[in-house]
Amino acid sequence: MRIVLVNPPHTAIGSRVPDDHLPPLGLLAVGGPLLDAGHEVSLLDADFGRAEGPLGIEEIVVELTRRSPDVVMLGHSGSTSAHPTVLALTARIRRRLPDAWIVYGGVYPTYHWREVLEEAPQIDVIVRGEGEETTPRLVAALGGDLRQVPGLGVRHEGEVVGTGSAPLIRDLDSVRVGWELIDHRRYSYWGGKRAVVVQFSRGCPHTCHYCGQRGFWTRWRHRDPVRFAAELAWLHREHGVEVFNFADENPSAARKPWKRFLEALIAEGVRPILVGSTRADDIVRDADILHLYKEAGWERFLLGMENTDEETLRLIRKGGTTTKDREAIRLLRQHGILSMATWVVGFQEETPSQLLRGLRQLLSYDPDQIQALYVTPHRWTPFYGLAEERQVIQPDQRKWDYKHQVLATRHLTPAQLFAAVKAIEVAVQARPKALRRLFFADRRLRHAQRWYTAMGRRVWLHEVAEFINGPEHLSSGPTLRAFFGASLEAEEESMDATWRRSHRARRLAAK
Repeated sequence: MRIVLVNPPHTAIGSRVPDDHLPPLGLLAVGGPLLDAGHEVSLLDADFGRAEGPLGIEEIVVELTRRSPDVVMLGHSGSTSAHPTVLALTARIRRRLPDAWIVYGGVYPTYHWREVLEEAPQIDVIVRGEGEETTPRLVAALGGDLRQVPGLGVRHEGEVVGTGSAPLIRDLDSVRVGWELIDHRRYSYWGGKRAVVVQFSRGCPHTCHYCGQRGFWTRWRHRDPVRFAAELAWLHREHGVEVFNFADENPSAARKPWKRFLEALIAEGVRPILVGSTRADDIVRDADILHLYKEAGWERFLLGMENTDEETLRLIRKGGTTTKDREAIRLLRQHGILSMATWVVGFQEETPSQLLRGLRQLLSYDPDQIQALYVTPHRWTPFYGLAEERQVIQPDQRKWDYKHQVLATRHLTPAQLFAAVKAIEVAVQARPKALRRLFFADRRLRHAQRWYTAMGRRVWLHEVAEFINGPEHLSSGPTLRAFFGASLEAEEESMDATWRRSHRARRLAAK
């Protein structure tokens, strides 16, 4: 069959403002198995397609009409914030291509599949959970009884039905990424350097209340360390990829395979730039092998600290401590690796004194970079249940992207909280220590610092302009439950291996 994978245009500020664009790993991961099954597969990356920005909906539809697909598959890394765009786009596709199958996958449709199929008749099938094994089976069954394919949401005799749990891929090396679907010259990161997104592991062994990823992946698994290192080296040598952005939630969860990967990549004799996220606990645990991190090419870690308040960390079951957060930043700097600290507001009812205390803590942490975010409630997480009675002040779901305030706080107006967050960002990024690092770090880190500072300044100014000129927040909005529905926490595990069965993985990760 002729299949077109569509990456809809991103709406998030962080995606629209920077000049660099990364390829959609999720769609490429689905594309590889579809190619191997003998289908004619192409990618339409609408997140950019012309010099001035992303393709518009009509432009996407015109291009799809030209390609005349049998199946259109849509997925999106933005998930919740991208859903309104997907609805508008698929409605237009259906009018232009009435005979094409329209398939929708990703985190948001995995959990909202009933509502999507009930409210969007133009969408034929929802792929729930991982799609690499499900999509080839789905395509092979089109025109037949799709209820025989596990991991779907479909319609049967006018009713919306689920086809059972999606299969969990236990051997991540059994499926491949369809790298041939992209022109590597078009994608860049880190200031114009050729780049891709990769994934060593899936899932996370920790149980943070607010996270929307741990349940989707169900259990933590990893690639074969040596094969994964060889794939990165091949991309570097054959396609000139300089930067590898890790999509993992917690790639270093298990020390032994992680160390093996670092050693294998070093043995390949390449020196790429590696960036990604991990936990401060893992950095402290690996203090004795951080030299391997540096030698393998690690240049920056985003440390998911979320907050500097111990009470808040207990509330969201982060599992870390402020002491370890501070020590992780110190260790990374000692080894010439940049640290980016995420700092999230909106978990509790912030007061001016709490925000000031948070600023002081951040300054004491002394991170190289900071990313200030607003908590965004996902219906399938435990945090959603805690926040159900809070007031929604941002009804535009396209702005549920962590960079816009969604939930009201008791003690501060949206304007007051926004001003405080922007001021904290300036105070941390413009402190003398941070400015000195722009000029006196080694060459590689200096480039990274200057690129991030320039990009952060553009995003910061864009956010301020949007807040001043955009529509006001709701002053008396509905509760989260009334606006978005009841919690979906009971469906948190998206695939056939339950979270209870991952206890062993969590124990292994702790060793």
